Order: sequence, then structure tokens, then C-alpha cells
Amino acid sequence: MNEPTTGPTALLVMEEERRADVYPDEVLAGIGRIARWQGPPLTREQLDADPGVLREVDVLFTGWGAPVLDAALLSHAPRLKAVLVAAGSVRHLTTPEFWARDIPIVSAAAANAIPVAEFSLAQILLGLKQVHRISREVSSSRSFPHNPKVPGGYRSRVGLLGLGHIGCLVASHLARFDVEVLATDPVAPADTARRAGVRLVGIEELFATCQVVSLHAPLLPETRGTIGARLLSSMEHGATLINTARGALVDEPAAAEVLRARPDLTAVLDVTHPEPPSPDSPLFALPNVILTPHLGGAVGAERNRLGQLVLDELGRLVREEPLQHAIDPARAASLA
Repeated sequence: MNEPTTGPTALLVMEEERRADVYPDEVLAGIGRIARWQGPPLTREQLDADPGVLREVDVLFTGWGAPVLDAALLSHAPRLKAVLVAAGSVRHLTTPEFWARDIPIVSAAAANAIPVAEFSLAQILLGLKQVHRISREVSSSRSFPHNPKVPGGYRSRVGLLGLGHIGCLVASHLARFDVEVLATDPVAPADTARRAGVRLVGIEELFATCQVVSLHAPLLPETRGTIGARLLSSMEHGATLINTARGALVDEPAAAEVLRARPDLTAVLDVTHPEPPSPDSPLFALPNVILTPHLGGAVGAERNRLGQLVLDELGRLVREEPLQHAIDPARAASLA
């Protein structure tokens, strides 16, 4: 199919490993029907070696392995009108020089939120049945407990730390169940919580009264290490902590001590800090810690959604319609 003779000039720059998942052939073809490709896809390293390729680029597509949008890169891109990021976070690639150019940047966080919320929902429901704890006890005792006492999915409490894209999506999934959903988010407007069907509470109440607590907060200086010994020790017998957000939200040495002392608790950690943990980390040895290698985020074909989102945004850009997933510069610093 011939490329369009009009429309913006586009370039794709991201790592090779996940490129075919994020930008499958149908997405690349869709972009090609709207925009003219400046050249073949590049990696960040290839772009660094030949930044002049940006001179005629109007729209930069990227994803994992994105180039940093600093003054040096921008000096080679005088025509740049939009950056479309088929990944969740843009914090690591944006700079003050980029924001000063007033160039819209799109994040595919909403698309990446879908599998994270699905993974979280699955673990929440398992946590309400205390599946992990009881399976440990069954394995240890080689017998089945009689009439095990678990919260279950009726009138139990689930706590969400954070009401961003993912937290709100998890809340919408939980609305189908007979559970009470509490949330802690100091920057979430009251109407966001109301629309999500959750009750805002302080973090102490969240941990002390919820049978499952799922973390969905961004990693900021004020949230780093927030989940420590005091909050974990306050959790109810048999409670479950789920982290699909950022590993550094949890004070892992303190958490390991509490989990060692409280074998009734379960921690499902899909993210750690560092990731993976060091080989001598106690997290590997604690039987009540479930470690998964970032399975909550988009993997394999799930990543197609991210590419489709930025393709849809390109269509809006060309039609001069409002972008649906552009990052508000005023809120950029508080995002994950």
C-alpha cells in the first residue's frame, strides 16, 4: 500500500525486544495510512548515533526504551508536534526543556492499566479466600482444615492505596462483588472516589481494617518506603498485601521482618526494589511471600493495546480532535 502524500511525518524509536508486541503489523500499517514514515524503526542507541533523522519528524512514536526528551534531542527536532508513548510512565523521558516546548505527550497508561487491574482483581479474590495461606498450611500439615475461617467475598473489606488509572479500574471491577472498598489517596478529588464507589479513609484505617490491601500509588519522594513495619503489623490475621505498583513503596527489610514474625500474612509482590531482588534477599525464602516477575503489566499480545491506543490518538491529532490520553503538565510530577 502506498504511503500518504500528505499528513505528518512519523518515526518510531524504542527497544527491539518488545517492539513487535507493542507495534504489531496492523498498528504499523494503520499509522502508515495516516502518516509518512521518516524511516525504519530505530532504537534509542541508533537515534543517538544519528539524531539528524529527527529533523523532518512531526510525530515521535515510542514505548519501552524511549529516548529522553532533553534539550539536545529537541534541538534536532524543530518540527516535533507530538510524542505518542505506547507505555505507561513518561516521567523518565520528560524534562523541563520538553515541557517548555508545549508539545503534547500521550501515555498509554490507560491501556496498560487493564491487565494490571485484572491481575490485581484475581489476587484480591484469592486473598479474600486466603488461598495462599491455606495452601501453605495444607502443604505443611498434609491435611485439610475443617471449616476454614476466611473473609470470603461477602461484606468483607478491600483497601486500595491509590486511585489513579489502575486503582479506579480495580474499584470498578470490585463493584460487581458484595465487598466494601476503601481507598487512601491524598490527592484524589472526592468526586473521583464517589464515581469509583469507594470510601476514602486514612492509611492507618486502610491497613488495620481491610482483609486485602492492594497498592496502586505512584512512586514519589513522599511515598517511597511508605509501607513499613507499623502498617503491616496492624493488618488483620490472615490478611493479604498485593503490590503491582512500584517495589520501592514497600520498606522491604521491615516488611520481611514482619512477614517472618507473622506467617499468617501473605504478600503478593509483582514488583520489588530492586527488580529482581538480590539473590540473598529474604523475600525469596519467606514462604508467605509470593514473588512474580512483573506479570501484572502488559505482556505478550496484551501489549497490542498500547500500540492501538497511540494509533487512535494519531487519528485524533490529524483530525484536530482533542487527545484523550495527553498528559497534563500540571499533574505530570504526581504520576507513576
